[in-house]
Amino acid sequence: MNNKIKTTLLIFAMSCSGLIAQDTWSLDECVSYALEHNLNLKDFEYNEVSNKENYRQSIRNLLPSVSGFAGYNKSFGRSEDPNTGGYVNTDFFSNNYSLNSTIDLFRGFQKINTIKVSKFLHKAAKEDVEQQKYLLAFRVMSAYYEIKFFEGLLANSKEQKEISQTNYNLVNRQVELGLKAGADLNEAESLLLSDILTVTQNDNNLQASRISLIQEMNLEGVSTIELRPVLDSIDYTEVASKSLDQDSIFNNAIDFIPVIKAQELRTKAAKKNVAVARGNLYPSLSFAAGYGTGYFETNTDDMNNIIPFRTQIKDNTSRYIGFSLNVPISDKWSNRSRVKQQKIALLREKNNLQIQEQELYKTIQQLVQERNSLEVETTQSNMKVQSQQLAFTIAQKRYEKGLISALELVQAKTLFATAQNENLQVRLSAEVNKSTLDFYQGLPVFNINN
Repeated sequence: MNNKIKTTLLIFAMSCSGLIAQDTWSLDECVSYALEHNLNLKDFEYNEVSNKENYRQSIRNLLPSVSGFAGYNKSFGRSEDPNTGGYVNTDFFSNNYSLNSTIDLFRGFQKINTIKVSKFLHKAAKEDVEQQKYLLAFRVMSAYYEIKFFEGLLANSKEQKEISQTNYNLVNRQVELGLKAGADLNEAESLLLSDILTVTQNDNNLQASRISLIQEMNLEGVSTIELRPVLDSIDYTEVASKSLDQDSIFNNAIDFIPVIKAQELRTKAAKKNVAVARGNLYPSLSFAAGYGTGYFETNTDDMNNIIPFRTQIKDNTSRYIGFSLNVPISDKWSNRSRVKQQKIALLREKNNLQIQEQELYKTIQQLVQERNSLEVETTQSNMKVQSQQLAFTIAQKRYEKGLISALELVQAKTLFATAQNENLQVRLSAEVNKSTLDFYQGLPVFNINN
């Protein structure tokens, strides 16, 4: 019975832990988790909601304003009778009620233009959210491939350590047989210890890169993360099968990159803000209507009886309607100054748009140049690895036969290790470059729902 309980508890604990952790993570899973849990992204989402409410309120501002008033007054001693305007020496109270409404009929189209401004800013805030999603996705991708890089370095360094261990064992046997001197064993041991240190350093760098990804994802309750293998399933000898034109990529990217769209919308909003400022130069016309009534304790009939409340409310009713025209004549040029300031703001937004477009073009230009370089480097790096591997294999056999010194073997081994690490870096750089260029060409790279 106790074993059954223990088994049930173990299964339950394992199922609960599976809710917050998993064995391995793909890039899409890392990005999706980061998008859901990143707090900085949530701040941009809250800003978008705030801009949406501003837009809705700008529409509601077209409605008339309505206000109601109710008052109760108690007078003592000599007081003015609010009903007759004369003075009385008795204590009395009175009630006043009113309902008032005003609406702008014309205000230089300010409210209409303000609606357009808030609409553009709301759309820009939505694009800001999308931009932050993509920036976060790229940061996660960078951290993801940094882990893959250090995993590769660690694997290469372990391979080199195993080679050094094998050579150390060989030299140790040869020393025991009297075929080599003790100095040769010291050299082999020094090389082995150096490789062990390299393994430790690469492992430490790997753990640090895992922490960076965990922090970028805001993954709580874990201290490490395991990624699914990606290199073995991709052919890195072909970075791309066709040449890329940076101008066509730019013309395609400029239509959907969120930071460009957001800046275009802010430029449109700035243009409408100029129209809003100009509205202050025009006359404004408003309409007002109101209803009022009251009850006065001093209001009596011929028999000196206070007239009933309901009767007074009906008899004391007053209504009014009115139009107000405001013509700006002189405000010390402050309104015209506001127009000029908004025009300057518009020029700045246009300039910012050009800056964003220029930065986008530079980025694509660099990516295309990098892609062309990596295509050549990938081929050359693969050839270099094969060549250095062959050279090291030959050097290893010659060393075992005593035809070369330990120093010559170390040189061949170091060149082989360097070629492996360079090849790893080139292949990962090619993958990141390809994914980035695919993104700017509008291809689905990240699983992001707009």
